[in-house]
Amino acid sequence: MALSVKGRINQILKPETGVSKGGKEWIKREFVIETEEQFPRKVCFTLFGDKTQLIDGLSVGEMVEVSFNLESREYNGKWFHNINAWKIDKPSANNLPDAPPEYSMSDIPPEPDEDTAADLPF
Repeated sequence: MALSVKGRINQILKPETGVSKGGKEWIKREFVIETEEQFPRKVCFTLFGDKTQLIDGLSVGEMVEVSFNLESREYNGKWFHNINAWKIDKPSANNLPDAPPEYSMSDIPPEPDEDTAADLPF
């Protein structure tokens, strides 16, 4: 199940490392974004292994779009959930609406004089 959400980076947590039961080293890093909806929500994402580098170069306050998978697992009769990020994109300037063009007083047509105004059909 692949999903995505846009928001502003609210917090970047420090990397965590450890060793699995099988003796393999692991690394994970979490970060929080806040959505910009009518009712903003904070969402904490997890990056594992080489994906932890995706957050490098980004800082708190930046807008991002995060692609992620949801995962649930049971342990001792309780369910635990992960939101695993696998891609982080910065919205490009091309996705922003264009600003209106500049205008000056010379762009406004002159008012018609009374002789010409009588020729108008309405």
